[in-house]
Amino acid sequence: MANAKIIQEKQQSVTEIATKLRESSSTVVADYRGLNVAQVTELRKQLRAAGIEFQVLKNSLVRRATASAELSQLDEVLSGPTAIAFSKEDAVAPAKILNDFAKKNDALKIKGGVVEGQVVGFEQIKALADLPSREGLLSMLLSVLQAPMRNFALAVKAVGEQKEQQA
Repeated sequence: MANAKIIQEKQQSVTEIATKLRESSSTVVADYRGLNVAQVTELRKQLRAAGIEFQVLKNSLVRRATASAELSQLDEVLSGPTAIAFSKEDAVAPAKILNDFAKKNDALKIKGGVVEGQVVGFEQIKALADLPSREGLLSMLLSVLQAPMRNFALAVKAVGEQKEQQA
């Protein structure tokens, strides 16, 4: 009876992981080998603050979940100790946080992940991490939208000043 219970628990874990893979806007797989407890705690704190779930999972369970979620290409990066960051809301945040942390701590290695349902490698995760934040992109968009109005206002002011000087 104990084996049946263990099998049921593992099946439930696989189902949960597959659901997270499907529902996440971004999932990043990393090798955390070589990080000490304080470093892992700091990383978890940063990820939790951004609303990202970070778990150390057995590769065998994740492989079954990727098969269930039709993301079997991710199996290529599932070797050695594996930690996975799941983000439901912000597709850029886990890549950005893990990449920044990896720059300061050589022991953390980003392996790959899933972004918007597509399996991607390290290079794509790094490119995603280098994108400006959502707030940064919104401020860029706002400045682009404001530029024509600002230029128009300056032109009107210049015309008004020129007419004043002529009068």
